[in-house]
Amino acid sequence: MRSFNFLSGEEPLNPLIPHTAELVVGAIAFTLLFLVLRKAVVPKFEKAFTDRAEAIEGGIERAEKAQLEAQRALVQYNEQLSSAQGEASKLREEARIQGAAILEELRTKAQDEAARITAAAQASIEAERQQAITSLRNEVGALAVELASKIVGEALDDQARQSRIVERFIEDLEKSN
Repeated sequence: MRSFNFLSGEEPLNPLIPHTAELVVGAIAFTLLFLVLRKAVVPKFEKAFTDRAEAIEGGIERAEKAQLEAQRALVQYNEQLSSAQGEASKLREEARIQGAAILEELRTKAQDEAARITAAAQASIEAERQQAITSLRNEVGALAVELASKIVGEALDDQARQSRIVERFIEDLEKSN
């Protein structure tokens, strides 16, 4: 190392200019550092770079595959959705037709039941009418026999005779109406 000697008359050294020994030591240290970095560190960086590049490329490929799968799934979903909508429409139409058939069947049953009830009521009315006619004939016959007995002055005990008289009397009444 140099010593600074300002008093000796030597020219002062410039602190910005390095000594030759320092340059040699610096060059050797730089070369050693360069070789160590080139042999040990640079291959690791290059390997990490290629791994990273492959991972990115693989990720892009996986993303493209996933996108294609997603598109296929979307197409399949849309097909299933349209199929389900068609099936739902078909089911609604079938339900509407079945509902109309059920209503028609109920309407027919109600009409049949109403006709049956009406027929039963008419039959009941006719039976009651016949019963009333029979009852009236018997009462009218009894009254006619009693009246005829009083008019004729003799008893009409014969059943066949009473029936003929009653029938004749009722026929006369029907003719007069």
